[in-house]
Amino acid sequence: MRAFVTTIAAMTLLAASFTLAAATSPYDETADAKAEIRTALADAERAKVPVLIVFGANWCGDCKVLDMALKEGTTAPLIAKNFKVVKVNVGRFDRNVDVAETYALPLKKGIPALVMLSDKGKVVYTTQAGELADARNMGDKGIYDFFAKLAVPR
Repeated sequence: MRAFVTTIAAMTLLAASFTLAAATSPYDETADAKAEIRTALADAERAKVPVLIVFGANWCGDCKVLDMALKEGTTAPLIAKNFKVVKVNVGRFDRNVDVAETYALPLKKGIPALVMLSDKGKVVYTTQAGELADARNMGDKGIYDFFAKLAVPR
């Protein structure tokens, strides 16, 4: 009986750790990227702000750093005020690649990668040379400066 209780406790702990990992992962691996982009565009049109589509993966350290910067610190208020954000999971470059290709976004240059769409859905900017792929070394100031340039009215 004790072995059974220990096994159940271990399984419960394992399930909880998977739930916690899923809750802290920045990229929803089950999301419908195209539907989320459509929703963000509808919201952006009403708010008259552009949409940032951030392509990345949960295994990517730079993607996690960028995600934290978008949620906390000096960059977060800038993002919240000026953009609608959609995060698109690319897995191991085997998911949503077609979505990136729609915007001529070269994922092979590194992730996180970004597309900015106007509130009408027109491509305004795409990273072309892995501009955010070194987010860990950019630091808060570098990430803020990058997005501050995009927040300038176009």
